[in-house]
Amino acid sequence: MTPDLSALFVARAGDYRAGVHRCAPAELPDLLAGLLAGACGVVLPAGVPADWTVGLGPPVLSGDTLTAAELDAPGLAVLTGCALAVAETGTLVLDGGAAQGRRLLTLLPDHHVCVVRAEQIVADVPDLIRALPDPTRPVTMISGPSATSDIELNRVEGVHGPRRLDIVCLPPPG
Repeated sequence: MTPDLSALFVARAGDYRAGVHRCAPAELPDLLAGLLAGACGVVLPAGVPADWTVGLGPPVLSGDTLTAAELDAPGLAVLTGCALAVAETGTLVLDGGAAQGRRLLTLLPDHHVCVVRAEQIVADVPDLIRALPDPTRPVTMISGPSATSDIELNRVEGVHGPRRLDIVCLPPPG
């Protein structure tokens, strides 16, 4: 029996306090517009598909030209895709591809929204290593919003990166 990788990924990403949303491709623009409605601006890597951005209300900014200080502005959000995702760990994997942009885009804004297609989800880390499109590219692995614990093990979110992570999962094609 083949495991439902999408269901496992959704469960594990939720364990890390990411907001996880499933939707049909036709519903994607409205869902993204809703998730990003409270942002003061939305940063887009150059390769984000145009149909994802239909209906975005906040100002849309090019991720190619913003400085680190500009990306660190309060209330800023970023919308990306991913290279792969790992079901077992609920982890997003970015390699700087077209819909992902440079690493800085996903490390500084307050809110990261990432779109994952079902066919991008692999079972575990060994499968991830085998599936990487270009294993020589640096990768960023994201499991939930930024979090750390103080000396008394009290969890604090958003200290070293996005305070909020929303993942939108699309079903397999057809």
